[in-house]
Parts: sequence; C-alpha cells; structure tokens
Amino acid sequence: MKIRNTVTLWLLALVITFVISYYQRKTGPTYPLEGKVMLGQHTIEYNLKRTHGGPGDHRIFIRIPDESIAGTVLWKRYRLDEPTHVIGMKRGSDSGSSDEEYLEAYLPHQPPAGKLEYQVALRLDGETVLLPPDKPAVIRFKGDVPLWALLPHILLMFGALLVGMRAALSAFLDRKPATLSWLTLGLIAVGGLIFGPIVQKYAFGAFWTGWPFGEDLTDNKTAVMALGWLVAVWKLRGGEGEKRGRWWVVAATLLMFAVYLLPHSMRGSELDYSTIPPDSLSNISISRGKAVNRESFAGSENGIGLIDSAAE
Repeated sequence: MKIRNTVTLWLLALVITFVISYYQRKTGPTYPLEGKVMLGQHTIEYNLKRTHGGPGDHRIFIRIPDESIAGTVLWKRYRLDEPTHVIGMKRGSDSGSSDEEYLEAYLPHQPPAGKLEYQVALRLDGETVLLPPDKPAVIRFKGDVPLWALLPHILLMFGALLVGMRAALSAFLDRKPATLSWLTLGLIAVGGLIFGPIVQKYAFGAFWTGWPFGEDLTDNKTAVMALGWLVAVWKLRGGEGEKRGRWWVVAATLLMFAVYLLPHSMRGSELDYSTIPPDSLSNISISRGKAVNRESFAGSENGIGLIDSAAE
C-alpha cells in the first residue's frame, strides 16, 4: 500500500510539473505568435517566431500558394526611435521542394539580446491585412548555446520542479521531506546557478544579468527559488526539524510555483540600443529594405503603394 501511495504521489507531482512547464512555455514572450486571417477568399495561417539563435538573418516565411498575393515585412529596432523599414517578400520553397508556395523575407541579424519589432503586410486586389493584426511581434536574437550546456540546464530545472512538488506533497501529508528538499535545492543550484549562467553567457554574452548587476527577471527568479529552498532546508535541520519545518517546504514549493507561473524569458536580457555609439549603431545591419514612417504606411491606401514598391 505504501509503494502504491508513493507511486501515486510521484505521478501527481509529474502531472503538476508538466502542466506548469507547458503553461510557462506557452505564455512566454519567445513563444511563436500563431493565428489565422482572411484575405479575400483565402484563409492564411501564420507562425511568427519571436526568438532567433545563432548567426545569420532571420527568415520569415508564410505558406501562400496563390501567387497573386504580395507581401512586405515592416520592422524597426525595439525601443529605438527610428523609421520603420520595409522589405519586399519574395517567392520561395521549403524543405527542398521546388514549388514556390511560400512568401519569404529576412530580418537583419542583431547583436545578442538585440530585439526587432515586425509585422507582415499581405495584399490582394486592393485589400491589405497585417500579421499579427493588433501589434508588431518582437523577436530577440541570441547566440548559439551548445547542447552540452542547454540540455542539463533544462533537465535539471525540470527535475527541481518535479522533486520540489513531490517534497511538498510529502510535507503536506506529514511525511519526511528532508531528503527531497535537499535534492531540490541541489538541482536548482546546479541547473540554475551553474548551468544557467553558462547558458546565459553563450546566449547573451554575460553570466549573470539579474540583481545586483541588472534586472533580468529569469536570473532573479532563479535566485529567489534557491533562497526559498535554502531557508526550507535550514528549517528542517535537527531531530525535530522535519516536523517543525515541513510547512517551510510547502512555502518554498508555493514560491517556486509562483515563479514558474511567470512566463519564461519575460523581462529577460535586452540590448539597450541607446548605449551603442552612433557610429557603431550604423554598422549594425539595417540596410535591408527602405525606411518609411509607420504612419505613412498606414495612411498610404493601407500601405498598398509601399507593398508594390518594396516587392519590385
């Protein structure tokens, strides 16, 4: 009976862990923007990426078999006061196919943590739609992170959430949670405080950009979780510690639960373009496309003239 109860508790902790992980990933600012729009009689599905890893420009592509539909991409550097740049989309294929069923364009590569905001404008017979319809998507560029650093980071942090949930269930049922609590703290320490900064360094060029060096929320969340579990295991010390400190384990788990409910990468590392000297800023690839004011795009017959000229 005890073995069955133990398995049930692990399965419950696993389900909770998967649900929280899925929610955090799905709601994060780097998750692709997906949707559908109607243009004439066509239903167009789009999937706009919001993160780009490694070198090279970022490819935007939308499957549109109808060659009478034209498109452009409007982009500018995030939080920078500059005109909007317009890039004409061209026909291309995907996965080695010879059929040019896609409209594609490329956003210029940016330094690590640099962000661009962009929208896709599609036109058919005088009608224009924007993707996404309400406001531009924001994409963040980062460096390549090797698998030997990224995979342990992900697995260890997932394990910390799983074991932490299991520790809380034990504590709540008046069982001994000390071993699981120490294991949770160890997983956070290795996965978040060792591999986390390594991943951060490869992706954005700095080991730690949270407090006291910056305001990176991801780094700060990791520190808060580690501190919460450090307090919990401290309260569990001594012969009677597990009985007195079990509610600290529950509190540390609730704190971790709250941290994971915050979308992943929200308020993460971001390049401040205003800190880059003007002569250096001009060397960052911005030459792709023609520069216009977004107001002029909106006021030019819904941008039809600009779509036509950019596509030439």
